Amino acid sequence: MLVAMVLATALGWLIFRVAARRWGEETADLPMVLTPPVDPEVDHIRGPEDAQLTLVEYIDFECPYCAHATGSWEDLRSRFGDDLRYVVRQLPHHPHGPIAARASEAASNQGMFWPWLDFVFTRQDALEREDLIRYAEELGLDVAQFTADLDSAAVRARVERDLDSADASGAHATPTFFVDGRRLLGSYDARTLTSALEASRRGTRTQEVRS
Repeated sequence: MLVAMVLATALGWLIFRVAARRWGEETADLPMVLTPPVDPEVDHIRGPEDAQLTLVEYIDFECPYCAHATGSWEDLRSRFGDDLRYVVRQLPHHPHGPIAARASEAASNQGMFWPWLDFVFTRQDALEREDLIRYAEELGLDVAQFTADLDSAAVRARVERDLDSADASGAHATPTFFVDGRRLLGSYDARTLTSALEASRRGTRTQEVRS
């Protein structure tokens, strides 16, 4: 038994080292479970709230990789339809990330989170305060309310909630994805995300058959 424990520990260490070397994965030994779980009362959700599959992405509005990865939603949606819900949480770490994250939450206060995300991800080179206020006007938001919310304690607390969640879940860079509550290691291209979601769906169906 002691030998088995030692071998298991060594094998686990080897797997994490291979992940780090093979895919540039630096967080394989960090928490793997999404914490806290998705909450429809708080989280930003695209798709049916009761969908069978859940894809969570931690984003930074200034991260070019996020803009590319988030663009995979339409492909995933066309494949999985109403079986999939897509959830976004904030992990701002680029210079303009914090104010851009707060701006998206200010837009969310007016029911415009997803239009804001789609709009701003095509304008990542202009995320100064005056740019964000201009975008609010272009999207037809109440600019006075948007500006007040941008610096409000409630909006700052909302972003901090996601930052705390990222830390507890082992998400230290963007984009970081979770498939049905488990952090995805390695690449995050559309093919990888599709394969991970398909595998999760097969696992769910197998459990349902056994039960």
